[in-house]
Amino acid sequence: MTTNEKTNAESNNEQETMSKEKWDELIRAVRHNGLVSLKKHFDEVEVQVLNQEMYGPVFIYQVKDDSNDVYACGFFLRELITLFQSDRNPAEWMASFFVELMKTKGGNLLPKPPESEEETIALIDKVLVPQCVKAVQEEFAPEKVHAGLELNEEHGPVIEAGFPSIREGNNVCAFPVHLLFTHLMLNRDPSELLLQGLYKIREEHGMN
Repeated sequence: MTTNEKTNAESNNEQETMSKEKWDELIRAVRHNGLVSLKKHFDEVEVQVLNQEMYGPVFIYQVKDDSNDVYACGFFLRELITLFQSDRNPAEWMASFFVELMKTKGGNLLPKPPESEEETIALIDKVLVPQCVKAVQEEFAPEKVHAGLELNEEHGPVIEAGFPSIREGNNVCAFPVHLLFTHLMLNRDPSELLLQGLYKIREEHGMN
């Protein structure tokens, strides 16, 4: 089972152990660093911090293009902390999501959250699962890749993907549906998590 739930849980644990002042300071610092990073690429940037029940603080950034169309994308606290502490280029990484969104002209705000369990299930069955399966199969074509909705005893519903051709060792990665669904609601491509997991499997087996 591949999942970043642990790191999100760590964020919640940190909030419990940190004083409110330190926690608020951390949120302000991450919020500010995100703004500074995106303003290297876009003139108009706004941010809103929301508290997601399962994953803690989520930073929703909005940018405008030359036509004044607005594009929005959300990021988790833990991934931004890791990003700003790494040797990677935060500005390039964050901006890449908006560059991708801007390929569709006319703006792209966050999707409207489903209002009922029926709408949620429909989004999962008709959008989330097909999108992930298609992306995984296209990425590794013509190699055969298994991908689909499964039920995991520990994590509940997951989307699983793997290589049937790998006979020994780990050949499967899986992510909880609720995590992938959250990515979808933040204008993030949920299939990216599966693709990263699959490339890691290939690397472990010396297939890259």
